[in-house]
Amino acid sequence: MTDPPQASILIVDDEAPHLKALCDTLSIEGYTTTGTQSARSALDMLREQPFDVLLTDLMMPEMNGIALLNAARELSPDIACIVMTGHGTIDSAVEAMKGGAIDYVLKPIKLNALMQVIARGLQIRRLHRVIDQRTSELEQANKDLEAFSYSISHDLRAPLRVVDAFCQMFLEDYGDTIPAEGRRMLDRARAGSQRMSQLIDDLLAFARFGSKPLRTGVVDIRSLAARVAAAVRAQAQPADLADAQDVTVAIGELPDCIGDSSLLEQVLTNLLSNAFKFTRGRPQPRVEVSATSEGSNNIYVVRDNGVGFDATYAHKLFGVFQRLHSATEFEGTGIGLSIVKRIVQRHGGRVWAESTPGEGAAFYFSLPAADAPPAIRGDPPRLHP
Repeated sequence: MTDPPQASILIVDDEAPHLKALCDTLSIEGYTTTGTQSARSALDMLREQPFDVLLTDLMMPEMNGIALLNAARELSPDIACIVMTGHGTIDSAVEAMKGGAIDYVLKPIKLNALMQVIARGLQIRRLHRVIDQRTSELEQANKDLEAFSYSISHDLRAPLRVVDAFCQMFLEDYGDTIPAEGRRMLDRARAGSQRMSQLIDDLLAFARFGSKPLRTGVVDIRSLAARVAAAVRAQAQPADLADAQDVTVAIGELPDCIGDSSLLEQVLTNLLSNAFKFTRGRPQPRVEVSATSEGSNNIYVVRDNGVGFDATYAHKLFGVFQRLHSATEFEGTGIGLSIVKRIVQRHGGRVWAESTPGEGAAFYFSLPAADAPPAIRGDPPRLHP
């Protein structure tokens, strides 16, 4: 098993005969080798030129292999580090792997085993480079998306405002002389421009919630739900104010979760706003928020007794601009549930819905529980909504 000659290996071993044997053998196998008995000399070499692999003895008098690989990774973050160790120091080799070594080989070294470890190290190094490249491309794509969002918000909304403003001015100045059909057409033009402006705002919100950095902590989601429900009720349009006041909201015991408080507030705002909207005109409208535990996750549900929907099309609910009810029945652009899905997925959770037409709907989402084991939740600081 040989790798391309351009793969270069820096070998560090304080035993001169063993060092020479490794350099000679790996050179025959097609690698470019450089050897040194000194760990400090190895670091000087890394400062002067790049290497693909660092193959170092674990136990050396000047500097042990763990200290060397840590220093080497500071100089060359993508170098593949491999340690050589005797049977009595396997635990130390495992510690070295925790510190950044990708593998270890046991002494006395068998050529076949060493070649496999080196090949695997080079493959991992290539994969890391691909990941770094893709990450860089993704960061650039996010920057391009932000620039595109800026362009949309300024360049596209400006002409829409002009259309709406001119139609309004025309109606105000010449309203008495405009035929009924002409007024209808102007009203449609205004409604279309306003709806397009709203679609742009919603699209920008969708992009923003997908790229905003997460600031996670322990969230008191019961208090957050109560506050959001009160805000949704208070922000109802005048025509819907009576219906909003009639909605009974029941918030059960909701265990704390791990998440970004501001983003989870948006999740609850969208779900509760929908629940209020789709119970409009129903007898004894009711909205409930409850939760259950499932392993290390909490499952929250927002349930209403509104118009419901055909569960056959539930998979469409969370798509961008997807609607199961016409705009004449219920206002909206179909972006709210898409935002919910994006935020919940960024928290490592999932979202789904159940419903029967005429019998209400239930929207579920999962989030990491605050009392999950530390390895899962990471012991973040407590954040209040």
